[in-house]
Amino acid sequence: MYQGIEMIQALKSKKVSSKFQILVEVAAHQPTIRQKDIARKMDITPQAVSEYVKEMVEEGLIHTDGKKMYVVTREGVNFILAVGKEMQEYLDHINKIVTNISVWAAIAKEDLEEGDKVHLFMENGLLCALKGEVEGMAHANVVIPAKKGEDVGISNISGIIPLDVGKVLICPVPQVQDGGSRKVSPDALREAVKGVDLICAIGIEAYVALGRINVEPQVAYGVKEAAVEAAHRGISPLIVCVEDELPSLLRRLGEEGIGYEILDVKMG
Repeated sequence: MYQGIEMIQALKSKKVSSKFQILVEVAAHQPTIRQKDIARKMDITPQAVSEYVKEMVEEGLIHTDGKKMYVVTREGVNFILAVGKEMQEYLDHINKIVTNISVWAAIAKEDLEEGDKVHLFMENGLLCALKGEVEGMAHANVVIPAKKGEDVGISNISGIIPLDVGKVLICPVPQVQDGGSRKVSPDALREAVKGVDLICAIGIEAYVALGRINVEPQVAYGVKEAAVEAAHRGISPLIVCVEDELPSLLRRLGEEGIGYEILDVKMG
């Protein structure tokens, strides 16, 4: 009996997609169905259609009198609705992705109206837009107007947006059994965080070490991914990291091709 279906099956399984198409054809033309007509529409052999129909009869998706009379059962209707719904959800997802690609958001650095030509640049890791085309810079058209400081919708981006990948600064902190935050020099750590835009902490020991110099990390969860994202946007974050997490952090940065520098903040 039909027990439901996962979206991955509907997309990847030829059997599932073929059954779905056959059921739709049966539902549209029941009760008298010619399997060779379905085969021609689907560009498969009549024998393949016959095998699928036989399976679906056994699964309770189709009822037949054994001759040429075929009717989609209630479970067959549920199958069609379930797969159709999931396909629609996937299409909606695709449309959302395409829309997001075709229209980008940027920060308006001045009031912008629909139809304005703008040039683009990165500022603190964020895409920004100003009126006018500047030679050598990427430019776009405004499709959703905005006041200064608001998010503006842009499209038809052309050119390259200059962006230097950031470098990650890392301050290892001993594990608690090795002294933890008490083994960190407050002066050295205070000097390390000076002028840094994004401060992160991995591990309780790291969090406490920052607390000892009255610094609250902006990121304490999902730090590796946050640091990677920040670096790709041109920001150089600082990560205070407990030592047992250091190998996985360095491995993640290596996978992304992001440079790093390890700063020694331990006491003498």
